[in-house]
Amino acid sequence: MSTLLIAGICAAWLAMNVYLSRRIRAIDDNPLRRNMLLATVWVLPFMGAFLAWTHLPRQPRAAKAASTAWPDGFTHDEAPEHIALGDGPGFALRDHMALYDGLPLLDWQALDAWASSMGDADRQRTAVALGKRAWLLHLRDALGPDFRLFESDDAFVLSSLEDVVAVATAAYVASTRKRIQRVLAGVAHFEAHAKSILLVVDDEETYYAYVSSYYPDGGEFAFSGGMFVDAGCAHFLAKRADLAAIEPVIAHEMTHSALSHLKLPRWLDEGLAVNTERRLTGEPRSPYTIQEWKRKHRAFWGEAQIQEFWSGDSFFRTDDGNLLSYELARVLVEQMGRNWEAFVHFASNAAREDSGAQAAADFFQVDLGAYACALLEREPDRRWAPNPQVWGAQGVAASDA
Repeated sequence: MSTLLIAGICAAWLAMNVYLSRRIRAIDDNPLRRNMLLATVWVLPFMGAFLAWTHLPRQPRAAKAASTAWPDGFTHDEAPEHIALGDGPGFALRDHMALYDGLPLLDWQALDAWASSMGDADRQRTAVALGKRAWLLHLRDALGPDFRLFESDDAFVLSSLEDVVAVATAAYVASTRKRIQRVLAGVAHFEAHAKSILLVVDDEETYYAYVSSYYPDGGEFAFSGGMFVDAGCAHFLAKRADLAAIEPVIAHEMTHSALSHLKLPRWLDEGLAVNTERRLTGEPRSPYTIQEWKRKHRAFWGEAQIQEFWSGDSFFRTDDGNLLSYELARVLVEQMGRNWEAFVHFASNAAREDSGAQAAADFFQVDLGAYACALLEREPDRRWAPNPQVWGAQGVAASDA
């Protein structure tokens, strides 16, 4: 390698590190995190700069507002106090919005009622879209000056991501919609005129403050990297990371969005989401060997625990039961999905009220309890069949979240 080439590489490395160091020192963050980012830039040539860049907040809106160089799709619009469509009656946002931990929650039923007065279906869809966008602008302001709203033909992305990352994320959302519909042909559905909404928050504190309004009251939260919220306005949530880390969360949560019209039992919904995530983004490294998985399953599952699984409660456990629930759901769906034609009929008819037991009998001629016993290498036990009479109220609420 020539001396001139080496000198050029060193000059590029130095210029890039100086630029990133200035950006890092300018961010409003705790000193420990700033120092960690600075160390990453200078200790790891080039790779450290890339890692630090993906974790930088975007430049504050106030600084950006002085420039008109925002890429297409980002908005300068202020959060509106009211919205209207043509000469029809207006909708006052403030009168139908409440704050939860400082974050705005819109009364979606009130918005739907207002939209219903607009006349034909196209005007109603437009009215709802106006309400969603207005709410996102209020949420943007509540999250802080680093957050911006990006809008494409298929998606809204509300985040503090760098411009290029936010645009790439929206493009990934759009392509993932199409891929999910191909992979889950016959069961997945996205409304043609409804844009997918992704909210990316910066830290766990904000993440859990936001999702707490959609979880049952009380108790602890199981750790999660993302969540699909189907409460008036379907949207999904992820924690900030580089795009490669966010992709599996987007694929998983968008699968929930595509299946929400079916109102599936939680185990079936989660099993489909996990398997689709793996097909779209690759199989993650397993924390256990096959034999270790078997030992953990045998040690955990019993009559009470399997009823928690059928009701949906076990997916909210804060112990190993959470991880084992997702794994059991994944295996059940993977095995049943081998006969896709029968599976489509099963999923289209599986009811939350009996956790899909009747649909399994109708389209697979199997008892779900016996099927689970077989997969876990246990003797058949009639007490393992879904039994709604022993399910608690929390399981029903969790399935409806």
